[in-house]
Amino acid sequence: MKAARITVADPSLQPVADVVAALADPHPPLTTDLHLTLGDVTRAPAAAGVPISGGDECFRVTTTPTATVCQARTHQGLFRAALHTSLYGPPETETVEDGPRYAWRGLMLDTARHFWTVPELRQIIDLAAIHRLNVLHLHLTDNEGWRIQIPGLPRLTAGTPHYSTDDYTELQRYAARRHVVIVPEIDLPGHSAAALRAYPDLAVLPAPTGWSSQLPAPVALDPRDAATRDFVSHVLTELCRLTDGPYVHFGADEAFGMDDTLYNQAVALARTVIRAAGKRPLGWQESARAGLNPGDVAQWWVDPEMTDPPTELTALGLTGELIATITEYFAPSADDLARIVAAGGRVLLSPQSHLYLDRPYAPAIVPEAQRERAAGLGFIYKPRTVRDTAGWDPGAYGLADENVAGVEAALWSETLRGFDDLTTMLLPRLAAIARTAWTGRPAPWSEQRRHLAADGRLWERRGLAFLRSTEIGWT
Repeated sequence: MKAARITVADPSLQPVADVVAALADPHPPLTTDLHLTLGDVTRAPAAAGVPISGGDECFRVTTTPTATVCQARTHQGLFRAALHTSLYGPPETETVEDGPRYAWRGLMLDTARHFWTVPELRQIIDLAAIHRLNVLHLHLTDNEGWRIQIPGLPRLTAGTPHYSTDDYTELQRYAARRHVVIVPEIDLPGHSAAALRAYPDLAVLPAPTGWSSQLPAPVALDPRDAATRDFVSHVLTELCRLTDGPYVHFGADEAFGMDDTLYNQAVALARTVIRAAGKRPLGWQESARAGLNPGDVAQWWVDPEMTDPPTELTALGLTGELIATITEYFAPSADDLARIVAAGGRVLLSPQSHLYLDRPYAPAIVPEAQRERAAGLGFIYKPRTVRDTAGWDPGAYGLADENVAGVEAALWSETLRGFDDLTTMLLPRLAAIARTAWTGRPAPWSEQRRHLAADGRLWERRGLAFLRSTEIGWT
């Protein structure tokens, strides 16, 4: 029997076929030829949100006695169809048309608290593509580290693991071939300790009243200082110059100790610089308090109902005074979602209640063989089951399509020690979130369990560690 092939109707489609073949290589070979062709499909490209990676991802897959035919209007749509078919097999029905519900389907990865190497990031990009995600958001700076080379500011990365400008360029090209867009983040004006270690003359504001020695004092850059403004402008301008994608993230979360006036100045500076450099600014939800233009994106991650400060912060051994200070800071988050909508902004949905994947797994679902590893993973949040995460509904917030940017899971690296820890925290939860971001709603748990079991076989063939939750019948 001759080996099945991926064939193309036009030579311009060969790069799509080549990447699909490379991603499918560790998996069982196709049983029938796969033919890729451009052409019209019935499904309209009506995904809600920001079309960050080219827009139309709709496709048709038709099974014939001699081949499976993938047809789409764009290379991106063909890639989605061909890769999914190569990994999971042809559809059970003769013809299937499909397309995403949300245009932005992302994963944020924290590289500041733990540096992930370029080969490791390539594996994450591959994983994103396999699960039909189209954004990798890299959190490149924080108090713990500065991970991106900025021309003209060599001390930022001196003696520390980081991505050179060549690394960053290569990663973007690698991702683009897999129809994944890199969104870089420089977290300012808070979370700036790494910048201050490199450039201690930067001006900062005092720690807020009520802070104590129990946690490192937060530092926020002072936007009134001319040299500090020049530093921020230079960093963001250079990052925009190096970035191929349309968005640059400027952070703006947890700027403890800043009053409204100074915070507004800092956010306005970041947005102005990014726009002047030809990119679109994106910040965490707090940035909406400094005002938004219609269409601006704010990444929504928290409100008081998602948090339990007395329980979670007590677990860190904090005093009541400091817990009260932090709780007071987060009180305005109750209105951030409404604030974004009222301004005509777009919400990038990343609620930490379900999409923060540094949340520990519930001990009851962790198999005996993985209990030691799982016990050391996860931040202070209350544990959840995989079923809890898989049941998250992005439509539960009552947002109109014009106020949605998309969906993005987030993995912070506070407790991660290596790549197996990383993939164990991602999987299986990321696959369930990605499937919901594609379809628009969570499938019944019985269906999700079946899908995740199939995903597990795929991860095994790729040599990826994952949590073998007792909720799922792995085979």
